[in-house]
Amino acid sequence: MPQPAVTLTNLSRSYREGYRDHRVLDHAELRIERGESVALLGRSGSGKSTLLNLIAGIDRPDKGEIRIDGESITRLEEPALTLLRRRRIGFVYQFFNLIPTLTTRENIALPLELNHCAKAMMTDKVQQMLEAVDLSRRGDAYPEQLSGGEQQRVAIARALVHRPALLLADEPTGNLDQAAGKNVLGLMTTLAREEQSSLLLVTHSLAVARYADRILTLEEGRLSESGMEAAW
Repeated sequence: MPQPAVTLTNLSRSYREGYRDHRVLDHAELRIERGESVALLGRSGSGKSTLLNLIAGIDRPDKGEIRIDGESITRLEEPALTLLRRRRIGFVYQFFNLIPTLTTRENIALPLELNHCAKAMMTDKVQQMLEAVDLSRRGDAYPEQLSGGEQQRVAIARALVHRPALLLADEPTGNLDQAAGKNVLGLMTTLAREEQSSLLLVTHSLAVARYADRILTLEEGRLSESGMEAAW
């Protein structure tokens, strides 16, 4: 059977605040299946970004285990973590994080270049993603020449071009107007499903969370299944 994209077991993380420890994750448990989209809701400061950083291997837990695509990352050294992020994880951020000196086509190709993809295959994959995000005519444009919605579509294409096991999206519509946000969310969830990439979508908005297959809340360090009644 295929491995889950993400498994968290007994995960805890605390930070020192003055003379006290502030626990942002308290024995958290999570399982995300391959191809599943999960939204994570929580108030500002609840630990949502901390959880993303732990899953990405950018931060380390105090206790517990994290598995990505079946591989435990908890004790991996930084070179191995870098390779894992490059090959198995895609990232979409609120502020796009495109490289301003690269064209749309070059930004999308970046993960493939880092993974030493063959030139012909890279060309084909980039063209497929350009068509998937409806930017075939903007391949030679630079980020400053694109609207916010177009830039986020480039970021989605870049995040999915190497077919990662996991796509991490941190408030991906926070810098977009309502119409562009709806377009980006629909595109991201559809493409992730088509590419069989799991999606973990961090948001404070219930309207955004509804695009996912499943909604979780993070409150007082605990992850729990949520109905549609939670809102922050």
